[in-house]
Amino acid sequence: MNVQTILSAKGSDVATIDPAATLADAVSTLRERGFGALVASADGTSLDGIVSERDIVRSLAVDGPAALDTTVSTVMSVEVITCRSSDRIESLMSMMTERRIRHLPVVDDGGAISGMISIGDVVKFRLQQLEQENSQLHDYIQGNVG
Repeated sequence: MNVQTILSAKGSDVATIDPAATLADAVSTLRERGFGALVASADGTSLDGIVSERDIVRSLAVDGPAALDTTVSTVMSVEVITCRSSDRIESLMSMMTERRIRHLPVVDDGGAISGMISIGDVVKFRLQQLEQENSQLHDYIQGNVG
């Protein structure tokens, strides 16, 4: 199974924010969309960076409420680890665990944003796989294979 399998089920909606927007705007967008990270993109298709709830909290811890007036570009990660729709789920699990990443933008061959995968998406998908395998094994043991 690959990333496209997850995107087919959950959709390829990606929440983006302009790097020039304020952290207050980012907080508002995160709350409204119910996401844990936003892709920073000046044009809505290219990947300029990523800003997560964690990035915002760290900024607030250092600068207090004044941090909300700073721009996304001041706190976003610009060296973004991405994946492709053809990447296998198992490799994503390893990468996300080893690098302690919770969100991976999906990019196409031209580098355009085509989706976002979260660790929650990967876990949900993997649990569904395990439940299906368990059910199949149970049916096999019970002799319900037809």
